Amino acid sequence: MSDTPKTAVITGASDGIGAAAALALAGRGWQVAVVGRQSGKVHRVADAAGAAARPFVADFAVLADVRRLAGELSDAYPHVDILANNAGALLGERTETVDGHETSFQVNHLAPFLLTNLLRDRLVAAHGGVVNTSSVAHRNGRLDLGDPGLRTAWTRWSSYGLAKQANILFAAEINRRWGGDGVRGVSFHPGGVATGFAGDLATLTGRFYRSAFGKRVMRTPAQGADTLVWLSQLGPDAWVPGAYYVDRKPAKVASRSADAELARRLWDVSAEWVGL
Repeated sequence: MSDTPKTAVITGASDGIGAAAALALAGRGWQVAVVGRQSGKVHRVADAAGAAARPFVADFAVLADVRRLAGELSDAYPHVDILANNAGALLGERTETVDGHETSFQVNHLAPFLLTNLLRDRLVAAHGGVVNTSSVAHRNGRLDLGDPGLRTAWTRWSSYGLAKQANILFAAEINRRWGGDGVRGVSFHPGGVATGFAGDLATLTGRFYRSAFGKRVMRTPAQGADTLVWLSQLGPDAWVPGAYYVDRKPAKVASRSADAELARRLWDVSAEWVGL
């Protein structure tokens, strides 16, 4: 593989952090799979990234889309050096997907979990790594495997925090399950980034993300993507396995996000929920 360019699969790459990471890695000679939900945006980012980038469209609220995407990626790339599970959502109300899962939990955790498992052989072929975009919001996470969809106590931030907690637990468990095959997992917090992440919410948060002041005080997408790009360039062999990175450095997580037994159980039940 030394004579072939490295390959990165970046989800949520139609704008924001994912798009910035795709452009940065393509500019460094990587092959980049630009994955997103909106076809027009995905194609524009891929076009801007150049000949080394290819667009892929999938809706993570539909697990059949994720399975189709995994097949397309496997057909396109014999190895995946970096899988960046960056797609995510902060929702304004509780909904369920066609697969019967709470939408935030599926989009932020179950769909990336399924995609990662379906691309395992491509990651093994590269001794590759998985980077999950988490958040400081994981500190609000109260993951209950009996009720991950928060049927009785849903709020936008509780559901988001729970999913970001799951991102960290999942990344750590990758090392325990697949480390013997040379695959590593980490997560990171990009900081507060001026993107369309929450801009459609009719809330104070949404108004802040849309405001000129918010755009001035928050990080740019390129700044938010910096740790993701740095981790990719650094390579999985140099990562602290399972670490949660903030500004290129491993950082402490809330104790609930460092629970190895909870990570093991989350993996097992997630596999059941997505039909693996």
